[in-house]
Amino acid sequence: MRRFTIAPERISGDRVAFDADETHHLVRVLRLHAGDVVIATDGRGGAWHVRLLTLGETATGAIVGDASLAAESPLAIALVQAVPKGDRMDAVVRATTELGVTRILPALTERTVVRLDPSRGRERARRWQRVAREAAKQCGRAVVPAVEAPRPLAEWIADGQDADLRLCFWEIEGTPLARVLDARASRPRSVSVIVGPEGGLTRDEVARAEAAGYVTVTLGQRILRTDTAGPAIVAMLQYALGDLGGAAR
Repeated sequence: MRRFTIAPERISGDRVAFDADETHHLVRVLRLHAGDVVIATDGRGGAWHVRLLTLGETATGAIVGDASLAAESPLAIALVQAVPKGDRMDAVVRATTELGVTRILPALTERTVVRLDPSRGRERARRWQRVAREAAKQCGRAVVPAVEAPRPLAEWIADGQDADLRLCFWEIEGTPLARVLDARASRPRSVSVIVGPEGGLTRDEVARAEAAGYVTVTLGQRILRTDTAGPAIVAMLQYALGDLGGAAR
């Protein structure tokens, strides 16, 4: 069954109006016809079987049944990812969306190679949101994680202070992740994760995170690339505390 993501405001009663991009995919790529049934999700957890009615410039359809997908992970992960150079952020967004991340927060750090003014940052964020949307569609998620515009790391550190568990990954030193998880008396329901840039976080940045309640953590002996570390950490947390592996733990 083909899946499509639509904005919630494009649902009115039992009628659905697909946007231009999804209409193009329906008509030009998949060559679907009126009467075909697809799954439409609103990016917030709602999903419905929709029978296509018209396929003009904007395709429309009628909701014919519920198509609720598997529940989201019980663990909400906010990934504060230093923006890597090139198009590597696309890969981070795609992989972590598939792994069940809740929010992706691109960070500008002292050693971030990429320098983005506000307008370029917003443009990049729109692109990354499209990548997340396509990844959610591909992997069967009914929820599309929010991808924010890049902001200075200090702002994201302040943003994450409500999380049950705050982790700052640093390749120089820190407590092993397994030890941090084993030492907790209760299971966290939300985690904020900081991943540094290609050159790593500075000591001042790590100290600022620690002052905000983040635990400095290490993954072990090998140093992972920034675009490898984010997805790897999300996968480990989902396996230990979330639903990766077949069931919520």
